Amino acid sequence: MEYVPVPHSAVFAPGSLARYKYVVMFAQYQGKWLFCRHKKRTTIETAGGHIEPGETPLQAAKRELWEETGAEKFTIHELFDYVSEDTKGAASGVVFLAEIETLGELPESFEMAERKLFDRLPDETDIWTYPAITPELIAKLREMGYH
Repeated sequence: MEYVPVPHSAVFAPGSLARYKYVVMFAQYQGKWLFCRHKKRTTIETAGGHIEPGETPLQAAKRELWEETGAEKFTIHELFDYVSEDTKGAASGVVFLAEIETLGELPESFEMAERKLFDRLPDETDIWTYPAITPELIAKLREMGYH
C-alpha cells in the first residue's frame, strides 16, 4: 500500500482502506475550483461530509456535491483515500474530483451560504474551515498535477 505521510494524516491509493467515514470533493466548474462557505462560518471548505448508513462513498459524494454546491450535471471520480487525526479523533475518507457541467441554485435548506470560484488551488492555510487536513489534501492534488 503506497502512501504519502503528512502531519497527523496519510494519503493512500484509491480503495486502500476498509472503512470510510467521510467524502471530500474537489470540484471544478468552467475551469475554476469551486469551494463553499458554510452558513455559520466565514471560512471556506470543499464540498463533502459524512457517508450515511447504507451509502457507498460514491453515492455520498454525489449527494453531498448537490447539497453543498447545487451541481446538477457532473462527472466524478475517486482520486485517493486519506486518514487524518485531529482533536476529534481519527477519520478516514475518500477524496473525489468532480467536474461540474451544470450548476443549479444552491439548495437553501442545506448548510452552505455561498459558492466561491478560484482560478488556482489556494495557497493560503488560514482560509479553510479544516486547516489541519485541507492544505495536506491540496498538496497531494498538486503532486498529481492539479493546480
